[in-house]
Amino acid sequence: MDWTAAYDNASFIPGASAYVERWPRAAAAFREGARGEIGIAHGAHPREKLDLFLPEGPPEGLVVFVHGGYWRRFDRTDWSHFAAGPLARGWAVAMPGYPLCPEVTIPEITASVRGAIALAARHVAGPIRLTGHSAGGHLVARMPAAGLAPEVLSRVARIVPISPVSDLAPLLRTEMAETLRLTPEIAAAESPLHAPAPDCPVTVWVGAEERPVFLDQARWLAEAWGAQHRIAAGRHHFDVIDDLAEPDGPLTSALLA
Repeated sequence: MDWTAAYDNASFIPGASAYVERWPRAAAAFREGARGEIGIAHGAHPREKLDLFLPEGPPEGLVVFVHGGYWRRFDRTDWSHFAAGPLARGWAVAMPGYPLCPEVTIPEITASVRGAIALAARHVAGPIRLTGHSAGGHLVARMPAAGLAPEVLSRVARIVPISPVSDLAPLLRTEMAETLRLTPEIAAAESPLHAPAPDCPVTVWVGAEERPVFLDQARWLAEAWGAQHRIAAGRHHFDVIDDLAEPDGPLTSALLA
């Protein structure tokens, strides 16, 4: 089996480059009319900043969205428009950035996201709902066992990993393993699949048209944690998050359930 091809999403999605080009434009347009604060530092690295979008009235609570990109590409500012759905429902939305591989390792990225969530939690009261896409799905699934402070972890009311990588071991066989500085020890320690199920509800979300390995990764996590497992009809790896931009989208509704 060619494991690099198995985990290559873009080569199997028609018009994949159009998504990558469209996301930053849609995100920039969204930020022009959004309320909140852009670029709050949550660490010393230049990429360790978060954007906090606020609803018109007092927030119902805090949604944190962590972007994907195989821990090695994209920026928090490419995804701002996906805050629109929860924001319209009265929730504050934090979108953290983090340093990328190979400059740092995945454990360092996990620690960076943990710090971002802790900072965002100090800005917004109430329940916290964590979601993230692809590598971001991995990162939010890591959080319950990643050392979040008890006063923050106790506020986490739901986690929705979207198309997550729940077991990093298969990535050791891919070409990206070198860029990720991935070792068997890191893969084992950083795989949510091997962590205890969190105390809060979890919905694992994946597109029906995704690569078989991502369908497997989602199923493995749902089975290991006894979590709700949702397979979105007609969605692939790049458009599976589109409904987050819609207040009544099924993904937004699942996140805020």
